[in-house]
Amino acid sequence: MHPLTFVSRRCLSFVALSGLVSACAAGGTGSGGSDADGGSGGGGSSAGGAPAGGSGGDGGTTGSAGGFQVGGGGSGGGFVGKAEVFGHSKSALFRLDPETKAVGNVGPFSGASNIEDIALDKDSNLYGTNAEGLYSIDKVTAECTLIAAGDYPNSLSFVPAGTLDPNQEALVGFLDDQYVRINVGTGAMTPIGSPWNNDFISSGDVVSVKNGPTYLTIKDAPGQPSVTCKDCLVEINPATGTIIQSFGPLGYEKVFGTAFWAGSVYGFTNQGELFEITIQNGTPITTLITTPDGLSFWGAGSTTSAPPVPQ
Repeated sequence: MHPLTFVSRRCLSFVALSGLVSACAAGGTGSGGSDADGGSGGGGSSAGGAPAGGSGGDGGTTGSAGGFQVGGGGSGGGFVGKAEVFGHSKSALFRLDPETKAVGNVGPFSGASNIEDIALDKDSNLYGTNAEGLYSIDKVTAECTLIAAGDYPNSLSFVPAGTLDPNQEALVGFLDDQYVRINVGTGAMTPIGSPWNNDFISSGDVVSVKNGPTYLTIKDAPGQPSVTCKDCLVEINPATGTIIQSFGPLGYEKVFGTAFWAGSVYGFTNQGELFEITIQNGTPITTLITTPDGLSFWGAGSTTSAPPVPQ
């Protein structure tokens, strides 16, 4: 059993904006594109209340850019290693080339099912979670190897060394509105700070990059009398999980996965939408990347060594 145990898992509905993100990925038994399970999340604020949300409006959605080509994807220059971010459904792993916008189908997960979220460390080692355990994942074959059994967060990211540990990276996530750290060797979870206990929760995913920001998607907590956000983008303090800036609504719901590359955030929705987010004057501008019908994303991830700005 984990030192920290939570009763709830993924909420079926995304409830929107509060503070920190709890990663996306649908839990449950739905089948691919029709599964509506969402990520549980957490909310927070830098001043004890919900962030104002900025002037994000509907996220400034623009037209289509790039194509979703199953089997495509090249390597990029500048960054030492491939220019790549990963997204996944409950049963398969995909790779997006953020330079060409081509997407490759890595293949079906083996050794585990219903993968709820993924995260990559600075060396691009891939980890994933579901309601049954924490796994290491081969990013070439999508083979999953169990590290520890248990019920884990559906929002994950590594944060750089010097954030929670002076010498090494740390795997973090959100359980509802509670920020947690996960030991990748033992699977033990430790709470960081206190739950937000405000009007918002994580809607889908958190992503962090060395020498760059840490972003979270959030939504209204269940039971709110009005809809403030579904979903919104915020920047958080990766050492505490508190919100330091809100960018407002993205114009997409159930953004279960986020990844980062060269100044852009990538959003992956449960409805199979994939879009690029750039921040312009404090407003998120989204550009849709064409995807085929029938996809359903449950999560996404990118290395903490991703370039923080365009190269």
